[in-house]
Amino acid sequence: MARVAARLSTDGEQSTHPVDEVLPLPKLALYGFQHVLAFYAGAVIVPIIVGNALKLSPEQLVYLINADLFTCGIASIIQAWGIGRIGARLPLIQGVTFTAVSPMIAIGLGAGGGTAALLVIYGAVITAGIATFAFAWLPAKAFRTVMRLFPPVVTGTVITVLGIVLIPVGLNDAAGGLGSPDFGDPKNFAYAGGTMLFILILMKIGKPFLSSISILLGLVVGTTTAFLLGDAKFGDVSKSEWIGVTTPFHFGAPKFEWFPIVLMLIVMLITMVETTGDTYAVGDIVGKEVDSETVARALRADGAATALGGVLNSFPYVAFAENVGLVRMTKVKSRFVVVAAGVFMIVLGLLPKAAAIVAAVPHGVLGGAATVMFAMVALAGIQTLAKVDLKEERNALIVGVSLAFALLPATVPVLFTKHMDPDLSSLLNSGVTLGATAAIVLNLVFNGLGKDGAHDAHDAPKVELPAQPTAGEESEAVVPDRSGEGEAARTPAS
Repeated sequence: MARVAARLSTDGEQSTHPVDEVLPLPKLALYGFQHVLAFYAGAVIVPIIVGNALKLSPEQLVYLINADLFTCGIASIIQAWGIGRIGARLPLIQGVTFTAVSPMIAIGLGAGGGTAALLVIYGAVITAGIATFAFAWLPAKAFRTVMRLFPPVVTGTVITVLGIVLIPVGLNDAAGGLGSPDFGDPKNFAYAGGTMLFILILMKIGKPFLSSISILLGLVVGTTTAFLLGDAKFGDVSKSEWIGVTTPFHFGAPKFEWFPIVLMLIVMLITMVETTGDTYAVGDIVGKEVDSETVARALRADGAATALGGVLNSFPYVAFAENVGLVRMTKVKSRFVVVAAGVFMIVLGLLPKAAAIVAAVPHGVLGGAATVMFAMVALAGIQTLAKVDLKEERNALIVGVSLAFALLPATVPVLFTKHMDPDLSSLLNSGVTLGATAAIVLNLVFNGLGKDGAHDAHDAPKVELPAQPTAGEESEAVVPDRSGEGEAARTPAS
């Protein structure tokens, strides 16, 4: 692996492969596999967290992981290869967005957990995907008007809220997982702390390639340690089939309920900001002009992939920011490398035994890795807010009040569990939903929609991405504002 990493790094520094160049098959395979390594931990952690929260069986969790990887592969190919006016035709990896984790858990728990909860989630995901796909076909003026709802003060607040809300999810796993017999056992915190320390050391002293897969390596080392100490069980691996095909509506027909659909629509509004930023960022890296039509094609791919995800038992999809950083680091600009990565993911999605190994990661180990990833999401939001004039009272109020709303479900849960209609609770019992909605509404009240401006590449400033991106760390992305001046924003690894 070290030799492969060295070869990739050295070759990548010299490479200027154009975005539309088809590389020789060996290079396509090597570069594509590197994208999978940088992406893998972020790809599988969402179904693991959601599945554990909904109390799914190990077999069901394995199926979720396979379905996620399989659909990730298809979605990435659609985005990078392009089908007609769908897909940006840029090296963008598609993955399940972290933005949806907390809302999906809220929807699922409101529906009683288990596979019945998945059916409600999938109904909302399919509807939101179709709505996103349709939105991206709007006339340019209407498209720009909606996107002006997300200036830096809103995106920064939403991303910060996302990280803050998700951190407790990681900490609960670090304690052993809510409801588990050994919840709070010090050994779980020992595994979490050891995994976290290993990841931080790699990120501090590791070379770029090692840093980019530090989360994945942390999960591997932590799980191996737990296995040697008798705390990681792989009995379900032997029970799993070698080959398994993801089938539509595996858990049953989706249920379409009004409030979960509204909640998922809000999630997709936020993910549109993420994809927009990543599209401009990767366009700048590969030297390809990004205009309104390019962004619209990227969002159509998001919508199509999300709707497909609901059909194939997966979740909402967004462009992954850490892989945008990997494109810059390797300087390999060919979009067909991402197509190759998509093929690898489809193959992995057909191997239940590989998913069973991932599902056997102990809660403590998973919690240590997840806490690092979610903390980096919160940091990305803070860095975006650093670009906002918070000395301006209006902006300070937007951020402060939105954060207060986001903390309400965690601090006063009784309001949602005992004093609110169950359907309304499933919509509002989410810090992400309350915080994001508050930020959008307060920005409209205090700042309005801002000036009209073209949504084209020349409106976006040059993008500078970190030299050593890490798995789970956000890359610098550009989300153009509607004043025509552009805004720099960091987007979460979604």
